[in-house]
Amino acid sequence: MIGIFDSGVGGMTVARAIEQLCPEYPLTYFGDIARTPYGSKSPGTIKKYAINNTRFLLEQGAELIVIACNSAASTALSTLKNSYSVPILDVINPAVNQAAVISKNGKIGVIGTRATIKSGIYEQGISRQRAQYQVFSQPCPLLVPLVEEGWLKKRETKMILRRYLHPLRSRQIDTLVLGCTHYPLLKPLIVPRIGRRVHLIDSSVEVAHAVLSFLNTHTDLAEKLYNPGKESRFFVSDLTETAGHLAAHIFGRPITLEKVNV
Repeated sequence: MIGIFDSGVGGMTVARAIEQLCPEYPLTYFGDIARTPYGSKSPGTIKKYAINNTRFLLEQGAELIVIACNSAASTALSTLKNSYSVPILDVINPAVNQAAVISKNGKIGVIGTRATIKSGIYEQGISRQRAQYQVFSQPCPLLVPLVEEGWLKKRETKMILRRYLHPLRSRQIDTLVLGCTHYPLLKPLIVPRIGRRVHLIDSSVEVAHAVLSFLNTHTDLAEKLYNPGKESRFFVSDLTETAGHLAAHIFGRPITLEKVNV
């Protein structure tokens, strides 16, 4: 199975994108709703959570891990790769690659949690590929809690987004990286506030393409993971009514969430 973890329900955008591109590969998802958001936690705490989450997915039979949380990927990727022998993919590198290719004027915006923005990982990655490009980063600490509460159309969410995006819009960016897998759920609100000519990089879509490419080039593992008759499972550390509604919204169908202690 392909194991995916996130700090909450936002990573289900990754699970859905992978399901659409790789429908015959069952998934095991873990959303750490009880401890969301990760972006406001210390690096040591995020690493501990990421290790626990990965261990849980491996216990469920996962043989390929996808870090669907930008905060965890920016903080704990190297720790996880040093701790486990299974392949580990993350949401950041595919988004960096796409942003470097798509931007025409060399001005790229990044929105993410405090942990992701503080890490500087997007600036570093883009700079390695396009040293002349400018990257403007904006921490958006309130967006994950708003998404987890299901406030996808609330006036307050629109007002907060406008405030976060204004500095980036004034920089005349032509590309905006959604540096958190919760943010694709806010696309209908982001587009009119950043400008319809700005190209959005959805990290959930980009990592799904990276997973497909990985499976195509690692055929032995792909054959092991291929199991079209097996159902995907979705685990969470806290079972809330909002989480169920958001999961159904993301997948377009009811999703059974199983509560576990990790």
